[in-house]
Amino acid sequence: MKILIVDDSKAMRLIVKRTLRQADIGDHETMEVGDGSEALPVVESWCPDLVLSDWNMPQMNGIDLLRNLRSAGNSVRFGFVTSESTETMRNLAADEGADFLIAKPFDGDTFSQAIGGAA
Repeated sequence: MKILIVDDSKAMRLIVKRTLRQADIGDHETMEVGDGSEALPVVESWCPDLVLSDWNMPQMNGIDLLRNLRSAGNSVRFGFVTSESTETMRNLAADEGADFLIAKPFDGDTFSQAIGGAA
């Protein structure tokens, strides 16, 4: 499985990668970018199986990234990994086509449940 990690924090991208290993999701290859504007061309050229995105980022935030992908007809599996998880945000994410929203803090089991259902 090819997984694109989109987060403006390099430390958080490393934590997500470590948690993916802990989740024992199986073989996966990851790529990292710093925001939604960097992610769009990578999704187009690399064709990941899953995008894990933060919500709040500079240039293009996660919900705008998701909207751009869906409006272009891209149905890549998409999940948010974010510190914000209000009911309004969860509903908006689902309405825009996200498969799941993982709230920080998280662990391997959280990833396994969310991604296992999306994989």
